[in-house]
Amino acid sequence: MDPVIIVGAGPVGLTLALALARQEVPTVVLDEGPGKDEPRLARTLVLREDTAALLERLTGRPLAEAGVRWAGWRSMRRKQVMREITFDDARAAPLHIAQHVVTGALRSALAGERLAEVAVDSRLDTIEQEPSGVTAHTRGPRGTWWRGSYLVGCDGPRSTVRKLSDIRFPGRTAVERHAVAALRTELPRPGDALLHRMPPWRTSGPTAGEITARPLPDGVWRLDWLLPPGKDLVTPELLVTRIRETLAGWNDGTTPPYELLDTGVHTVHHRLARRWRSDRVLLAGDAAHLLGTLGTQGLDEGLRDADNLAWKLARVWHHGPNEALLDSYQAERRAAVAARLRAADQVLPLLRGGGGLRAYVPGAARGHDALLSDGHLGRGPLGEPGTYADSPLAARHLEAEVPVDTPVGAAVTDVRVTAEDGSFVQLRERLGRGALLVVLIAPGTGVWERKHWMTAGVMPRLAAAVTALPHPAELLVAEEYPGAAAHTVLLVRPDGHLVTALGGVRPADLYAAAEAALGGPVKEEAVAGAETTAGSGTV
Repeated sequence: MDPVIIVGAGPVGLTLALALARQEVPTVVLDEGPGKDEPRLARTLVLREDTAALLERLTGRPLAEAGVRWAGWRSMRRKQVMREITFDDARAAPLHIAQHVVTGALRSALAGERLAEVAVDSRLDTIEQEPSGVTAHTRGPRGTWWRGSYLVGCDGPRSTVRKLSDIRFPGRTAVERHAVAALRTELPRPGDALLHRMPPWRTSGPTAGEITARPLPDGVWRLDWLLPPGKDLVTPELLVTRIRETLAGWNDGTTPPYELLDTGVHTVHHRLARRWRSDRVLLAGDAAHLLGTLGTQGLDEGLRDADNLAWKLARVWHHGPNEALLDSYQAERRAAVAARLRAADQVLPLLRGGGGLRAYVPGAARGHDALLSDGHLGRGPLGEPGTYADSPLAARHLEAEVPVDTPVGAAVTDVRVTAEDGSFVQLRERLGRGALLVVLIAPGTGVWERKHWMTAGVMPRLAAAVTALPHPAELLVAEEYPGAAAHTVLLVRPDGHLVTALGGVRPADLYAAAEAALGGPVKEEAVAGAETTAGSGTV
């Protein structure tokens, strides 16, 4: 079968290529550039815990060493501290890292993949679809025709793939603008990120209503100033003045020494593609959506696109067409991004609308700062990752389904599990291999040798039920899981989202849930076969 063509060699396209290669799917990445990324410290990423773990799993590199996990977070309004958070093992900190470091790590990992090819200086100009595949033409030094099974556009806001597929991209332009500077200096409380609203010092030029400071390695900071509405130019002189005033304001009136390393203007748009799939052509990342106001991170969502799409494309590539499974990519991911866009659009007038009566409502300022902090920290309606509870892949009417602390469709909690070879690993380490995960909650098994617990209690019946599933699955055992009773069985998708939690070993329900998660209807004869193979009842 022909490879999957990925257009665009940014973090999303490279992540998708690596994720597919790890599932034995060949890819061709069409990179319109020279294959190198310009170091830009004013272009950085804030990654949530699970997306940072995804990149580390794919690259095999501890990216946290090349970035900074915040020690804490402060939100200030004028001179008052509104919110203060300290991160520890129980409260994971976001990872702040330069974008070129991430793309460099992804490129290095991809260079060692036998199933992946990166074609540099290859700019797409034509797409032709047929029932059996996709043909793409590129111009440039390597201008040629490429044949693929599917094509995924990860080629950014001005996506050629989206335009050639005649997919509309409605939304709003320039929702927010930020002046950005990366500088090496010393600030109070190194390691802590800061959101400062309405700073008390007098500023030159338009009022700096909001400043964000986020640390990077080697004493470097990225500072963002929210610009007022309009198209006023941010001149170098104005930016330097703003830097000096800000540093002096945070250092009791004295501007500390600093080295200006990079600058830029970051303009935020809000757009959502009408369709994310056109037969064998799909969209991901900025080609499918743009968001980023109020602390939200668009690239974080793009990485979730790649994680969601990779295992579905891999199953289709290996096992043949499955329209329901591919359609679920748009249904799940577009709904999740749309919910965050709606939340941002609803909150934006409240937070950016100025004074009025809202300014005098008791607690209003603190509530506004909490909303903004949630966007930056990946929490609440602005920042929390979406769940797939209403997914077309959700299992329905399972008699043995029981509640746990993770809602159905949400990403599972990363707990320690015992693999089938007896080794202890983190649950997250077993993701991304294309297999379903079946996790038995069995307190006390951690101190047993594998040869004992594999033949004890419910394990033989559960192992037989897992073998009978319609897709390869790995059986794992955890001593505990938040909100789960003993003998609870979790079914987890290859991208780490919970399909269902069952109260005991129920082969029929387990099979039905797996079948639904794979986009296929439940086949009664297959379910009956699973019952016969593994037995029935709850243990």
